[in-house]
Amino acid sequence: MNAFAPRTPHHRKADANADALLRTELAELLPPPPVPELAPERDRELRHTVLRAALASGDGAVAHQPRVRRSRGGLRLGWIAAPVAACAVVAGAVVLAPQEGPTGSPGRVSAHPAPEAVRFLSGAALAAAAAPAPDARPGGYVYVRSLVAHAGRDAAGGPATLPAAHQREVWLSVDGSRPGLLREPGAADTELGVELPVYELDGPGATPRKTALATAAPSVTNPTQTYVATLPTDPDALLRLIRDQTRAGEGDADQRAFTAIGTLLAETWAPPKVTAALYGAAARIPGVTLLPSAKDAAGREGVAVARTAHGEQTQWIFDRGTSEFLGERTVLTETTSAGRAGTVLGVSAVLAKASAPARGELPKG
Repeated sequence: MNAFAPRTPHHRKADANADALLRTELAELLPPPPVPELAPERDRELRHTVLRAALASGDGAVAHQPRVRRSRGGLRLGWIAAPVAACAVVAGAVVLAPQEGPTGSPGRVSAHPAPEAVRFLSGAALAAAAAPAPDARPGGYVYVRSLVAHAGRDAAGGPATLPAAHQREVWLSVDGSRPGLLREPGAADTELGVELPVYELDGPGATPRKTALATAAPSVTNPTQTYVATLPTDPDALLRLIRDQTRAGEGDADQRAFTAIGTLLAETWAPPKVTAALYGAAARIPGVTLLPSAKDAAGREGVAVARTAHGEQTQWIFDRGTSEFLGERTVLTETTSAGRAGTVLGVSAVLAKASAPARGELPKG
């Protein structure tokens, strides 16, 4: 059965036995909150996948636990594929969200960022501040083209394997007023920002009631281009804002902030002074280090600003000469059931950011 084929949920009056079955299926398919913060479009993409997988199971009936709602906002596809502490099971395969490794203490982390990382990020901030400003306008779209690869495991278990990177195109509404679009080879186009239908049970024996996922206001964890343009350009103020808006996530606060900044760098087209402030904010996060060499999904070699937490290292890869942000990698630093230390869980490469007149249309020029 194709888990991605559109299916319409069938309404039926549930008796006691049906209620018990729905609750059992729900517990397996949609574990209760809290949910880690994800990148906005990846968050929607992952939930869309889980909902479709649920619709494709059994007779297609889906229910939520009473009064449980999940916010549509939230960051992160980590590297466009977010460190979430859960997996989506689709068509017999498990798609790993990085952080399927150890949980708990992030281990020994320096109380300060490494001096070489601070120096590099300071240089990157100066270069970013001198870059051309985005020409995205209200009513238009920001187009992001990238290469991505996400590690996966067979449903039966075994170590994670990383497939070849594939192209990923995203059109994001500048002001968030219209749905966006995600396009990947071999899959139907996916609307982003639409209110997905869900079904709730008000109590035992109740008929499933159709509703929709609540829309989150623009924020660091649910950014629009318009919102990003308003972010503080003072690194200290920006870091305080990021810490405040990622407070509800899991893991340590420093890693949540680092992850959020990485997503903003990869998935938005920030004004030069905001990008510079993001680098300045990252330079103030304890435990940030500099790696002499790393490659993005396109095979471009550069230097990497990295931070390790919970058995995984998140790497931001930069061009060695221009300090331009190239992409991200997530790598296991400890041996787990997902693989040996050094296993790459995800990799991306940002190839283009531009203004597009409409979703699905390529930028002009």
